[in-house]
Amino acid sequence: MATESTAGLALVSTFCPDRVGLVSGITSHLFEQGINLRDATFASLGSGAEFSAVCELPDNLTVAEVQASLSSLPVLAGAEVKVSPFAFDPQPGPQALITHRVEVSGGDQPGLVARLSEIFTQFDANIVRLDAQTLPDRAGERYVLRFSVSIPAERAEICLSAVANTAETLGLTCRTEAL
Repeated sequence: MATESTAGLALVSTFCPDRVGLVSGITSHLFEQGINLRDATFASLGSGAEFSAVCELPDNLTVAEVQASLSSLPVLAGAEVKVSPFAFDPQPGPQALITHRVEVSGGDQPGLVARLSEIFTQFDANIVRLDAQTLPDRAGERYVLRFSVSIPAERAEICLSAVANTAETLGLTCRTEAL
């Protein structure tokens, strides 16, 4: 439900074939309309690309107008474009503060993301960002998972040990970084 703090906020989401100039085309257009970006993400997904952003709309601009104008951009030809009111608090809470980065890599295994994310849940760790990629390697392909997580300080050491032990059991490598 929209509140005074969420009035004028919109979630802009696009999905389309990946191409050079996509981010600059979208963000330049939003800027030209007087829209300010808050939290934003971009990712290549296979040969597609996804852009999402929480945006502050000027008072004279509606969600429908933003969606129509984005849909008409040549850089977004053939894209799925969705603009909707953003009803959540735009200020991230404490569980969005990234305390650690964790990278697990090796051969892809069904259920790997589920297995590792369950470990984070067991230790009250919040996954703030997740990136998974299949990369070319000398031996064929290498699957890389990158988690940016918020782990309570008193549980960090045991949580990271559990992730590393699970990775080792599965024949994967694990690197962690405290921030």
